[in-house]
Amino acid sequence: MSELNHHNDDALVFLDELNPEHLPNIDLKKPSWRIMIIDDDPDVHSATMFALGNLEIQNRSLSFLHAYSASEARDILSSESDIAVILLDVVMEEEDAGLNLVNYVRKNLGLNDVRIILRTGQPGYAPEIDAIRDYDINDYKTKSELTRTKLYTTVTSAIRSYEQICSIIASQRGLELIVNASTELMSLKGLQNFSTGVLHQISKLLGKNIEGFVCSPLDDAQNAESSATLLAIATSNSFSNLNGLMLDKLENNHIQQQLEKSVTSRQSIFGDSDSVLRFENVAQKDIYVFLQTGVSEMDKRLIDVFCSNISVGLNNVMLTSRLHKYAYFDPLTGLANRLKLLQTLSEALQSGNEKGIVLSLVDIDHFAETNDALGHQFGDMLLCAVAKRLLSHFGTSCHLARVGGDTFALLGSESLVSPENISKVFHLPFDVDNQDVQLSATIGLVRLENYAGGSADALKDTNIALKRAKAHQRASYSYFTVDMGVEIRERVRMMHALRAAFENERLFVVYQPQIDMRTKSAVGAEALLRWKTEDGTFVPPDQFIPIAEYSGLIVDIGEWVMRSACFELKQLHDLGYIELKMAVNVSQAQFSHPLFLQSLERALSESRAPANCVELEITESMAMTDPELLIKTLLHIKQLGVQVSIDDFGTGFSSLSHLQKLNVDKLKIDRAFVNEINETSDEGSIAKMIVQLSKSLNIKVIAEGVETERQAQTLMSFGCHLAQGYLYARPLTKDDLRSWLAKSVN
Repeated sequence: MSELNHHNDDALVFLDELNPEHLPNIDLKKPSWRIMIIDDDPDVHSATMFALGNLEIQNRSLSFLHAYSASEARDILSSESDIAVILLDVVMEEEDAGLNLVNYVRKNLGLNDVRIILRTGQPGYAPEIDAIRDYDINDYKTKSELTRTKLYTTVTSAIRSYEQICSIIASQRGLELIVNASTELMSLKGLQNFSTGVLHQISKLLGKNIEGFVCSPLDDAQNAESSATLLAIATSNSFSNLNGLMLDKLENNHIQQQLEKSVTSRQSIFGDSDSVLRFENVAQKDIYVFLQTGVSEMDKRLIDVFCSNISVGLNNVMLTSRLHKYAYFDPLTGLANRLKLLQTLSEALQSGNEKGIVLSLVDIDHFAETNDALGHQFGDMLLCAVAKRLLSHFGTSCHLARVGGDTFALLGSESLVSPENISKVFHLPFDVDNQDVQLSATIGLVRLENYAGGSADALKDTNIALKRAKAHQRASYSYFTVDMGVEIRERVRMMHALRAAFENERLFVVYQPQIDMRTKSAVGAEALLRWKTEDGTFVPPDQFIPIAEYSGLIVDIGEWVMRSACFELKQLHDLGYIELKMAVNVSQAQFSHPLFLQSLERALSESRAPANCVELEITESMAMTDPELLIKTLLHIKQLGVQVSIDDFGTGFSSLSHLQKLNVDKLKIDRAFVNEINETSDEGSIAKMIVQLSKSLNIKVIAEGVETERQAQTLMSFGCHLAQGYLYARPLTKDDLRSWLAKSVN
């Protein structure tokens, strides 16, 4: 032992000796735990036995085996069994002797249950993390840090681990049953089937028929506060009368008391004649299983393992049930959602019983305004009130669903699902938060009889009918017709074709000259978009421009037109037409886009076109949509030096007070008012009024669609001198425009 006093870096130093008088009683009936010490230093063997020899772990004494080299250890391990713990020196006859021995124990001898604790007096020889993981090393300590208490703690932990492993191995039959039970239970769908299966598998595991039941808190409760708040969700035969009932109905006081013990103590309860298993936090709830049987100590270990495995499966089943609910039902109203409606609709179409069946969409009028004005919480309460009224009115005779923010669906017999019956739901006001709220709804319907489409198509067509009803009049209804479908699908077809045409550069810009009728000289040009298809035909602008606006393509297309026009203007100025102006139409979607001003600035900067010669044309109706926003945006545009004109003036019924605030540069008389001037009449009263208005506001005026000399003369007599139209020139390509300008100058 002298080396212990001189070599602190390589010895076991015990600073907190235990008093032998305080040693607990040892159970002599149980075999001792076998500890093997492998170290080339005899003093380490002596010190370890001194530290642990008179102690007990888990009520059992310790016995020791000794090896002073790796080769000696191999011989002993090959012949001895039931070794619980190996205390192994990392460095012995060779630096890697310890780890090589671990490899031999695990791989060659196949001793996977024995716990291995590595010790070294040289920290620099600590094993790599990969070695600790790959060889299942239980612990690693330097000899200098192992006080007696720490050594005892480390060995105790290892023995407990060894005991657990042995218990599992000894219960191999039970484990096989548990694995098989888990596999069978995982194949069951639904919480009730799974719970019934749990009762059956516990009976198989314990080898006897067991009566019992499974219970859980109600859906709206996170956890049970007492056994009375539990609901029986699965039962064996003897308890079948409890199925689906709250356990406050339970007449057996003893069972009630056992369940109460488990709930209040939040743990499983094992009695002599019955038991309660608690599955903790399964999908945020505790599940309880009452068994009409006691459980032995050995079976308790099996039950613990069984519960650990089954908890995962039970958690998955409950999670699946919740996900199914969220997937198919609206969490706000409890009604079916769009996905569930499509499933029900598909079943109805496939059954061949769709005759006389109608699908309807019911959209609450002006719900967004109510939601914004009174708040989302009030809006949610309003939706719940509508759902409740629909359920009360139609009951279970129809399928009800909430398929959108404020849109509900009804599927059922035409005698029930009719505009008249649906409208009755909204005759009386809804009581929401002690307020009477009067609502109306717009309805779209489709008859499923002889319907050729699938469920998704039926829902789409009903939505088409709903949109048609909205466009016609709120609080009205519309049945889907084939013509509606053709119209919508043609619009979609054209939208895709337009997108392809834009991407493949089949759209192009033409320019219609604007002239001073007094001198016949060009003062500018208007950039106009054209679409020529692959077969050489032209699509009229009044057909594809609304599609571009509807789809949002107009933003990208409009920016491209503006850039093209600015570059063309710069080239024309470079050719000497320095007084020429360029007018570009701007749609409402483009104008209101948050990046519009940036795109305008970029077009001017990159083209180097003079801003004062660029003129943006906005429609009168667009100007009146949001005058305040328009005034703010126009201010930025005017600061760039760009001019602004109002196109189609006289068709939008604008307020003159707003017109004064807009600070525009020009009004354009719509061609409809120019057409009033013909060979038999010089009427043109509206055109004349617009000219007079422009003079009073000191705004320029231009007429479009001038096609005859009579129209030109009449307009000039009113005081309008600028015009564009077929009388002077059709829209021209870039090359044709330059030729036309060259001729007009000459």
